[in-house]
Amino acid sequence: MPAEDDTTPTALPPATKPPAATNSPATIDSLAATNPVMERAQQHSAQGTTPDASSDRGEGFAEANPWDANASPAQMCRGGAQAGPERPALQAPINWYPGHMAKSMRKLGERLGIVDAVIEVLDARLPRASSNPYLDLVAGKKPRIVVLCCEDLADPHATREWLAWYERHGRTALAVNGREQSSVKKLLPALGSLVSGGGTTRAMVVGIPNTGKSSLINGIARRTATRTEDKAGVTRALQWIRVQPKLEVMDTPGILVPKIATPEAQWQLALTGALPRERFDGEEVVGRFVAWAHAERPHLNVPDLETFARARGFARRGGEVDLHNAAGAFLKDFGDGKFGRISFERPEPA
Repeated sequence: MPAEDDTTPTALPPATKPPAATNSPATIDSLAATNPVMERAQQHSAQGTTPDASSDRGEGFAEANPWDANASPAQMCRGGAQAGPERPALQAPINWYPGHMAKSMRKLGERLGIVDAVIEVLDARLPRASSNPYLDLVAGKKPRIVVLCCEDLADPHATREWLAWYERHGRTALAVNGREQSSVKKLLPALGSLVSGGGTTRAMVVGIPNTGKSSLINGIARRTATRTEDKAGVTRALQWIRVQPKLEVMDTPGILVPKIATPEAQWQLALTGALPRERFDGEEVVGRFVAWAHAERPHLNVPDLETFARARGFARRGGEVDLHNAAGAFLKDFGDGKFGRISFERPEPA
């Protein structure tokens, strides 16, 4: 079926450092004025709260999250944002909220009434940081399945803890490797058990950029129904796809929040591919990850960027180490899982 929007991607200029943020408070306020979802999200932020169990998320989901600038470190989940000293801000703060995301957010709210269920795709390495509270508000009380994608890249012990955590809080969740058909097909019986009725089931697939939404759809459709690339921002329009005779899914653009509040959420989302490479300083992101790995996962023996660059032969004329291009190779190696299976977050203990 044709896409519901033919928005043309806007080319970003090449840059070695991220451009200045373009989202002004006036822009965000104007979106809230025309969109009840954004308005409610702003109310939560202004009150220092997150969507609570009685209104937006269901039981057990009132915990603070890394998007919330008002959350204290003690409220954060264990992992990269665990309790401890305040982490310094990034020298080049990371945010990305282009116009197509604001437009798509409005459209998601408009289309919600015609879907039977919501499939929320998160990154298994950082389920909290890869969730979007605005999308959470859009979904409301619709039947929902949480899919932890990139299972093959995440720490399996942490993933099991997350699945148990969702189960304790009454949520249907499963972990998948979007590149394996045998893994993806687990979604179909889970969706069938959540939605009853003899007619066509329509499900909306939501998530932040590059969490594997399109790969998941291609997997259950058993064909290349949507375009996929290993970068953020490929899907730009809402699109209905019939994956089975009685199942249609809506592929949606990845949507971030207008402002990623904490430094940890910023560099972790950049590292895991939720933002385009040109929107952040790769050397700084790699440096933050290396410092985290040395402190939290020393057994992985993650090399620092200069050591990595020398080992891989990244050098400029005169023998100077080429850290800029080495950072790009480092990020690719991380995305390919060459530093091991890593999770940045663990749920709070039962």
